[in-house]
Amino acid sequence: MEATALLLTAALFGGMVLYSAGFAGFLFKVLPPNTAGASLRRAFPVFYLLVIATSLAAAVMVFSSDLMSALALAAIAVTTVPTRQLLMPAINDASDAGNKRRFGILHGVSVLITLAHIALAGWVLIRFL
Repeated sequence: MEATALLLTAALFGGMVLYSAGFAGFLFKVLPPNTAGASLRRAFPVFYLLVIATSLAAAVMVFSSDLMSALALAAIAVTTVPTRQLLMPAINDASDAGNKRRFGILHGVSVLITLAHIALAGWVLIRFL
């Protein structure tokens, strides 16, 4: 089970880094802004579901051998739910309303949450050493 937890955590970490640092930026480089934004709106709910499912599965797999890692992974899953259900719609609403200040603040919060999730997943990976 520990090997499965390691693989799931590595996939979680790599997926979050690639998606947030690579995919989003890539879309805005190769697509017109409206198309890139619309594409991200469709992709982010799926991304968040994958983060929730992967972190939860990894937490279950590592629970019996490392409670701290399990709690960190569970925290990622739990905090991703309001990010997906509340914060993401608020960001979209601010964007739709043309409220750049509110969008900037909310988007900044979402970036900080994602960075915290990446850091937690990285910390769990290091604990496997």
